[in-house]
Amino acid sequence: MNVLVVGKGGREHALVWKLAQSQRIDKLYAAPGNPGMTALAECVDIRVDTPVAEREKLVGEIERLVAFAHERQIELTVVGPDDALAGGIVDRFRASGLAIFGPTEAAARIESSKVFAKELMERVGVPTARHQSFTDSQAARAYIREQGAPIVVKASGLAAGKGAVICHRVDQALAAAHEMLDEGVLGGAGRQIVVEEYMAGEEASLFALCDGEHFITLTPAQDHKAIYADDQGPNTGGMGAYAPAPVMTPALVRDAEERVIRPVLAEMRRLGTPYQGVLYCGMMCTDAGVKVVEFNARLGDPECQILMPLLKTDLVDLLIAACNGRLDQVQVECAPGAAVCVVMASDGYPQGYEKGFEIRGLEAFADRDDLFVFHAGTAQRDGRFFTDGGRVLGVTATDADIQTAVAKAYSAVDQIAFANAYCRRDIAYRALGRA
Repeated sequence: MNVLVVGKGGREHALVWKLAQSQRIDKLYAAPGNPGMTALAECVDIRVDTPVAEREKLVGEIERLVAFAHERQIELTVVGPDDALAGGIVDRFRASGLAIFGPTEAAARIESSKVFAKELMERVGVPTARHQSFTDSQAARAYIREQGAPIVVKASGLAAGKGAVICHRVDQALAAAHEMLDEGVLGGAGRQIVVEEYMAGEEASLFALCDGEHFITLTPAQDHKAIYADDQGPNTGGMGAYAPAPVMTPALVRDAEERVIRPVLAEMRRLGTPYQGVLYCGMMCTDAGVKVVEFNARLGDPECQILMPLLKTDLVDLLIAACNGRLDQVQVECAPGAAVCVVMASDGYPQGYEKGFEIRGLEAFADRDDLFVFHAGTAQRDGRFFTDGGRVLGVTATDADIQTAVAKAYSAVDQIAFANAYCRRDIAYRALGRA
């Protein structure tokens, strides 16, 4: 069969890498893909990573992709980016008779509108932070003063992982609300905000493959959103991740499945928008049990780079079962060891940064089966790779335990070089602290 992966980052490189292992695939495509994928898939210059705010442009690119899928007889499409899902790519593919894995535009509101997600959780009793939503900055600021700090200010819409501001002082929260609502620093994503209580605890990520009614959970993971060590500084798209996350015990996974995933899927069916795709549950493990921080409508990045190496089951089998409503008829098998991903970024990310620097040392890992370098922001010229984004590479190692995988990942990082390279040096520190 012919399969298409939509997206260009490290998450999509990991998906291409995993899908390429399936005996069921004849030809693999990526749109637009990146230079790291070219050995595994044919990259197609159709870009549906356009922000959903640029609706007309995004819809035009989706139409081009639909035509391409028909032309190349694509039998399964897998969507990575949130903007494409929020822009209705799944609706358009299905209307054209094409199989595609991902939630519809209406179902993807669980990520594209935090207000929608919070109201859904309230209706079905999913545990989450106490909160209020606002479009008026004066009302938001009054609520912030009333609640005090610490407190969290979130853009309701899609903000590339940078829309949540954890504020330890009231003046920080007031400034965040003013910047989003009055100054429009996040554009349309910040026209409405959610102000919620700060939840103390340890965060983890639980991913469920869903077919509308049934679901399968993958190995629980933990990512590192903040740019600096000890989770300091502004949030990024993710600076590293590891799995399994020991804080998410089997008992807490079962708790999340019963108190979060199952009622959410039931409510989505009641609304007439069955949820098919990946439901990313950002969970806070508190003294009172698990609480939802937020939902995403796709695999995380960089969590995907650790989950794919740990997945032993053929990914094509799982995705087709999800598309056909048959996840209750398949079994998922995950490797017993651990995986760690360290993101190598351009210094200055998530704000301004330079690009165009040559990357050296990648050839040393081309044939490893325990170490993978997933491209996120790279360009290729004359057979050489160059930096072309904020997050450049995801260096992923697998081994029997977290400690060994961490050491292996950082050893590889130290063999890769480009000017202005930056990475956090404490990925998986919470798990290592439990050892």
